[in-house]
Amino acid sequence: MLRVRRLPIDTYPDNTAFMLRHSNGYSAEQFQALRKIRITGEGREILASLALVDDDQIISDCEIGLGEQAFRRLGLPEGAMVQIAQARPPASLEFVRRKIDGDTLGEAEISAVIRDIAAHRYSPMEIGAFLVACAGFMSTPETLALTEAMVAVGNHLSWDSPLVVDKHCIGGIPGNRTSMIVVPIVAAHGLICPKTSSRAITSPCGTADVMEVLAKVELTSKEMADIVAREGAVLAWGGRMNLSPADDVLISVERPLRLDTFEQMVASIISKKVAAGSTHLVIDIPVGPTAKVRSQNAAVRLRKLFEYVARHMGMETTIIFSDGSQPIGHGVGPVLEARDVMAVLRNESDAPADLREHALALAGHMLEFDPELPGGRGYARALELLASGEALAAMERIIAAQGANPVKPSLGKFRHDVQSQSTGRVTSIDCERIARIARHAGAPLDQGAGIDLLHKTGSAVHKGEALYRIYANSDIGLGFAREFAGENSGYVIA
Repeated sequence: MLRVRRLPIDTYPDNTAFMLRHSNGYSAEQFQALRKIRITGEGREILASLALVDDDQIISDCEIGLGEQAFRRLGLPEGAMVQIAQARPPASLEFVRRKIDGDTLGEAEISAVIRDIAAHRYSPMEIGAFLVACAGFMSTPETLALTEAMVAVGNHLSWDSPLVVDKHCIGGIPGNRTSMIVVPIVAAHGLICPKTSSRAITSPCGTADVMEVLAKVELTSKEMADIVAREGAVLAWGGRMNLSPADDVLISVERPLRLDTFEQMVASIISKKVAAGSTHLVIDIPVGPTAKVRSQNAAVRLRKLFEYVARHMGMETTIIFSDGSQPIGHGVGPVLEARDVMAVLRNESDAPADLREHALALAGHMLEFDPELPGGRGYARALELLASGEALAAMERIIAAQGANPVKPSLGKFRHDVQSQSTGRVTSIDCERIARIARHAGAPLDQGAGIDLLHKTGSAVHKGEALYRIYANSDIGLGFAREFAGENSGYVIA
């Protein structure tokens, strides 16, 4: 029996336990055999990777230290007594080996893999093996089975309405923060839109990161339900809801490996929307030379996969292709993107026209789901709600209901202008490069970091003129971004 001790060590996404190398009669060799252990106590159980400690100032020989993730998932108080045993490999790993060999897995086999992943029984290496095997080949029925399995292992939200709308962009385009404009437009019309959004993993920011500049986004399921009941909509971080939790684990391994297959993307998006209780969904697929989808043929293939899975999950979808040739709006980064969103909602004269138009188009498609609205009136109705100020009022109510941020984050105090090396016209902007420069500056963790785009494609520039301005709150972050932008600004001038 060992006493639980909470250690303030973030080992996300893994469960990690810490024990002295020489304690409780075990030798180092025996600890090596217990590389993965099962920890049980008071009817609760987790599997954890074992890390050996050689300093008894960190932990004593009668204790087992648990990192933040393991402590939270075990759910026992500090000081509780637990037992350890060698963890047996999950039986579902045999299905992963079969997938590596090129086999097609059935529903029960995929379900077993996903249950074990959601229960954190897989190591990152084992998850990576599953993802790489699926990236090699995954059939359409397997994609559907993966989606169903991911929905089954998490929480489910339900709403007292036959029509619950949502939208999702597959990502890859900096500044594409349309959700924060679309949701208040739809709410002002009277439709229910419980929008759960992600935080950034490899991008400069996600919708949740931008909304957090304005309001609290870490809401419980009850808080979310109460706000939707009053305001008809919410803009919350989905990670707190435990919706399709296996997807969060898969993404944590998938993104560092730069794996982003269509099959995994579809399963991820549809499983989250079904778990959130959505019945009608608009999906935005940007197509462009540096976007996630780079050809019309690829876009059509992805659209058909979305339609197949959504139909079998009982969800109605509208899928649109949009211009993914350059960033949208002026800002890239939480504070800058929140500025752009509010400028559009306030109908300011200098609000980014491309962000405004794209948001109106998406909102129009969502409003077309309303059976009471005459067909073809969606865009006009969205424009009316935005121009009249009703959308802004809805957004202000949502912010107040979620809890307005008492501290308004400001732009980074360190800044640098990236200048054009020649005179001419901007012919292209590399979305991926711009996103990585903003990340180097510190976004999204540094809310004030990012890029303010001063020119877009088609704009005439002179040699020495600023193309964009980098913001950061640390000299080091600015230095990283400057160096990266110096290698390649992401702009082509011709």
